[in-house]
Amino acid sequence: MLTPTEPAALTTAERAIDDRFRAILARLPRRGPVGWLIEFAVFGLKQAWACVFGGAMLAVIFAAHLWYPKDAAFARNDFLTLAAVAIQIAMVAGRLETLRELRVVVLFHVVGTVMELFKTHIGSWSYEPDGVLRLGAVPLFSGFMYAAVGSYLVRVNRLFDLRFVRYPRRWATAVVAAAIYANFFTNHYVPDIRWLLIAVVALVFGRCVMQFRIFRFRWRMPLLLAFLLVAFFIWLAENIATWSNAWLYPSQVGGWHPVSPAKLASWFLLMIISVVLVTWISPPQPPVDPQPDAAMDADEAVSSNSLRS
Repeated sequence: MLTPTEPAALTTAERAIDDRFRAILARLPRRGPVGWLIEFAVFGLKQAWACVFGGAMLAVIFAAHLWYPKDAAFARNDFLTLAAVAIQIAMVAGRLETLRELRVVVLFHVVGTVMELFKTHIGSWSYEPDGVLRLGAVPLFSGFMYAAVGSYLVRVNRLFDLRFVRYPRRWATAVVAAAIYANFFTNHYVPDIRWLLIAVVALVFGRCVMQFRIFRFRWRMPLLLAFLLVAFFIWLAENIATWSNAWLYPSQVGGWHPVSPAKLASWFLLMIISVVLVTWISPPQPPVDPQPDAAMDADEAVSSNSLRS
């Protein structure tokens, strides 16, 4: 049984932003269309703030595709790796990410790079063969793309003060995540069981409801729906990255086309692995209110550490 603990504290930079925006937004109407519009706007701002690592990475990849000189002495893949390192240093130095959270980001690097080495060897996708900052056929910036997912998850946890109703036992989620990770490798040699794994995920997480605070109110959403929404946006980012020639699937080598929507299943399963890794430093917290199925006014139940703007 999970016991309530203090939610993840905001970083110094986030607290300063929180105080500034909360002072402005608190003067605006609480109810009616304007109140709902404020909640929607703050939701978008928080999501953008949570995605700052991934957004910066995607912007660099996109810009390099458009403007990086084709005849440059310094390989584009090496430039992307150094840019990714600079972004990570800026995240920590600017106190947008804590050293404790950096542990999860590094773990995402390791887990992602291992899979990249196998998948490129087996021919699932490929990178341009230039540059020296690489392991085998895998340029080192690829690990940062997995780290961007980890960064988003640890940041969204504290920005929205996530709470969970009927969260499954963590040992069970770890077993499911291990099976999913193994299937990413074994599906090249034995039948792919991803659809069976998706059914298991639905069984394990199906009863779980996620609570999250935007500004004044706490909302709820089935956790499976949250997984699917994040997977969808990762799929959109993947389309931008492959269009930018960061990597290519075999069917895209002769000419780019959108990544198949079937890839959403893979990203959905990756979400389970990602969430389990994040719970290593941020255990799922129970609801702050005994009646989780009702939206709550911030004056009735508010976490001192939740970002309200």
